[in-house]
Amino acid sequence: MMRRSVLIGTGSALPAQAVSNAELAKRVDTSDEWIVERTGISNRYIAGPDETTSSLATDAARAAIEAAGIEASSIDLIVLATATPDQTFPASATIVQNNLGCRGGIAFDVAAVCSGFLYAVGVADSMLRTGMASRALVIGAETFSRILDWEDRTTCVLFGDGAGAVVLEAREEEGDSPRGILATKLHADGAHNQLLFVDGGPSTTGTVGKLRMKGREVFRHAVVNLAEVLEEVLASEGLTTADIDWLVPHQANARILDGTAKKLNLSPDKVIKTVGEHANTSAASVPLALDRAVRDGRITQGDLVVLEAMGGGFTWGAALLRV
Repeated sequence: MMRRSVLIGTGSALPAQAVSNAELAKRVDTSDEWIVERTGISNRYIAGPDETTSSLATDAARAAIEAAGIEASSIDLIVLATATPDQTFPASATIVQNNLGCRGGIAFDVAAVCSGFLYAVGVADSMLRTGMASRALVIGAETFSRILDWEDRTTCVLFGDGAGAVVLEAREEEGDSPRGILATKLHADGAHNQLLFVDGGPSTTGTVGKLRMKGREVFRHAVVNLAEVLEEVLASEGLTTADIDWLVPHQANARILDGTAKKLNLSPDKVIKTVGEHANTSAASVPLALDRAVRDGRITQGDLVVLEAMGGGFTWGAALLRV
């Protein structure tokens, strides 16, 4: 038998305010047609004054805990992926921990932007496998609207706010088709810093800064990197794209999702798409899409699923799991 990190619950949360393309066009020089044609996005959610990264993360966490049928106090590890924490420090994960009433365990943030949830899954999986923890809450949560330049119509229309969470439990799995995380592959290449970044920070400008992106270059790298890391994580287990039941990719742009599927000769019917409904929510997008597909019955126990994402910097990664 092998100790594995088994998915036992998923959850998600979105801000109260939904903003359609038509509504956005009232404040930004854009149109529904322009956005849909280039991105596939029709709607996004924007956090209100009383909604924060930690509050959305807490709501998503509670939904995942309820789905898992466990007590929050049994969680001894919280890893929160975010590029938009409530404060510079302490980690927003500690705020979530306090909100849930599961004090005393491990809680910290991971910063890898849109790949953050994959990085967080990799870290949590390692800690569960080695016995540092027994039950983990892994969260991706963002309030990206707070770092957008609303005068830049090429970027502000792409993003939204939200949170997604999963509960992972260490279990001794056996048999030919064990449940749990089977493999994770993570990468980074800081040479591409200036293609997707935020132009501020405590150590440089002393300000939060705004998101900046060179869309064409990011698109080109995304299709290549996502296809390669997907094949890499499958190959590590002797599998191919023909073996997977579902691909849950980072929800950045419908064209990137279509381009990646085409490059892999993967049927679009196997790709979970939610980008049209909530836009790019950075570290929250993969767990948001995963929760949606679990709750609507598409992803069920026993399915072989690949999660993948690429984010600014660049960072990218993929995780293979049997639900």
